[in-house]
Amino acid sequence: MSLTGTPLFATVVALTVIAVALPLALWSRVRGPAVVRGATRALMVVFAQVTAVVLVFVAVNRDMNFYASWGDLMGTGKYVQAAPDLGPDGMGGKKAEQVREEPKVRQDFQPVEGLGGRVKKTELDGKISGVKGDVMVWLPPQYDDPAWKDRKFPVVELIPGIPGTGKSWFQGLKVHEVLEPLMKEGKVQPFVLVSPRAMLLGNADTGCANLTGKVNADSWFSVDVRKMVTDNFRVSDEARTWGVAGYSAGAYCAAKLAILHPDRYSAAVSLSGYNDPGQEPSSLVAQDPELRRTHNLKHLLQTQPAPLAVSLWMSGAEHDGYLSGLDLKALAKAPTTVHSEKVSGGHNLDSWSKQLPQTFDWLSKTVKAP
Repeated sequence: MSLTGTPLFATVVALTVIAVALPLALWSRVRGPAVVRGATRALMVVFAQVTAVVLVFVAVNRDMNFYASWGDLMGTGKYVQAAPDLGPDGMGGKKAEQVREEPKVRQDFQPVEGLGGRVKKTELDGKISGVKGDVMVWLPPQYDDPAWKDRKFPVVELIPGIPGTGKSWFQGLKVHEVLEPLMKEGKVQPFVLVSPRAMLLGNADTGCANLTGKVNADSWFSVDVRKMVTDNFRVSDEARTWGVAGYSAGAYCAAKLAILHPDRYSAAVSLSGYNDPGQEPSSLVAQDPELRRTHNLKHLLQTQPAPLAVSLWMSGAEHDGYLSGLDLKALAKAPTTVHSEKVSGGHNLDSWSKQLPQTFDWLSKTVKAP
């Protein structure tokens, strides 16, 4: 029974109704010694409370899609096939040109239930990263327009927080519903939106890092997913045509990928992100003090061989992304640019969804069409 499916939801609703009805029908009819009567009534109350909590969890998860499967919830999903040392650039000794010239990764895409048919999903076997997971893709309304048949499109890679799935961007933030009318009106550039699986090792946060022997999350996002998209859609692999965006733990990842790979991304949007990976309790990187230091965004920005041709948008409440943006802005040297935007609202999907028109307007001016 699917964690997000209707059968489970209907079952939990039925159990909750039964749990509420039982005390009303049987409370005064319980027989036996006082201890037995008390224990029986206590069990009915506990059963009602448990079913109510489970109902709320299932309903919220169906709406926000924090966990797409029982494997995600229990942390038993198997997505890492191998995690070899791929070197500092995450290419495993290959040059970008060699990766580009390898056989095309042709994928079969299927519509995603509940998302209107335009969001499609595929299972990608990452040949370089050793990660095998789902990737969701949404094509802008202009993509199938005959007038645009010879045009290529810019891309924004979307990274969810922890917990979260690729579907979280579409079902939780409703990114496609917010942006489609703006694209039709010409207020936002028609981007191809790509959201890969981010939970690769149970409920742990990989920090979008390559950790030899554990996971090559960086290469999954920045090499394998990018190649798959360029092989299957009318897009370019030029960095100037690619942006990356994330919220919460995904925001840290988005900024990190842009800082580390200006040859792959030209811009990043960080919604309620942070610079110190230790701010995410489940971070694998933060478990090692030296890795935590070297994977801090301030350290990464300061230690690049030369100033980066990338632009960062970092927004959030004062202590939830805004001050982190100011810290990076103070360190940035041209041509690197950092915009830090202070916003109201909490650390939640509704707050991030409301920022989409503004952030994608900025991306439209920053990420170039091929």
